Amino acid sequence: MIMTARFALGALAAAVFIACSTKTAESAAPSAAAASKAAVATYGPDSVAVTMDTALLRKADLGRITGNSSASLMVLEVSDFQCPYCKQFHEQTYAALRAAYVESGKVRMAYVNLPLRSHQNAWPAAEAAMCASVQGQFWAMHDSLFSSQDRWSGITKADTMFGRFARSMTMDAASFDTCVSSHATRPLIASDAERSSSAGINGTPAFIIGDSLLSGAYPFSDFKRVIDANLAAAKR
Repeated sequence: MIMTARFALGALAAAVFIACSTKTAESAAPSAAAASKAAVATYGPDSVAVTMDTALLRKADLGRITGNSSASLMVLEVSDFQCPYCKQFHEQTYAALRAAYVESGKVRMAYVNLPLRSHQNAWPAAEAAMCASVQGQFWAMHDSLFSSQDRWSGITKADTMFGRFARSMTMDAASFDTCVSSHATRPLIASDAERSSSAGINGTPAFIIGDSLLSGAYPFSDFKRVIDANLAAAKR
C-alpha cells in the first residue's frame, strides 16, 4: 500500500478509498460506506444505486498511479477535470513535471478526484477517467479530458464525447460503456472527495508532495523547489 501523510492509495480489500473550491467535511472520520454516501450527496449528481465491484474498483484505483514503484516520493494531484485552473496546470506545468520526475524514476504520481458540484460535467468526466483506469488507460483519458475541456464543459451529453475518446484508445469500448452507465467507479470517486475534504483540501488543483501541500496551478519552478526538498529529506 502506498502511503502519504494525508492519503492511502492502492488498498481496496476491505474498504473503498477514497483555485476551484468546495465545502469542508466533518472532522469525524466516517466508515467507508458512510463516507461514500455522504460524499455523493455533497459533491455528485443525484444518488443512484451502485453495486460494489471490489475487483473493478481495485483496478481503477491502481490504474491512476504512475511512475517507478520504488520511488521514494509520491505526488498526489487532487483535481477536477472541469476546473479551469486544473487545465492551466495541465497545459503549463504537468508535462515538465512528468518528464523531470516521473519518467526519470524519481517520483510516483497519482490522481485524486475532487469533482465539484458547480461543474456540471465534472462527475461524468471523473467517471470516464476512472472507467478508463480499469483498463489501464487512465492517463490517456486524463490528457484527453484536459486538452478538450473547452469542448465538453458546457454540453449536456458529455458522456457521448467521452465515449469517443475511449474509442480512440486501446480498450474494450463495450466494457467502458458498461462501467460508465452503471456508475461502477462512483464509490471510489466519492471516497476521494471525502478524503480530500477531511485532509483540509478546499480547492483544486492541490498537490500533496510527501509531507507538503501545494495548492494552486503554480509554475514548474515552484513544484521543483518543493519536490527537491522532499527528495532531499527522504535521503536523510
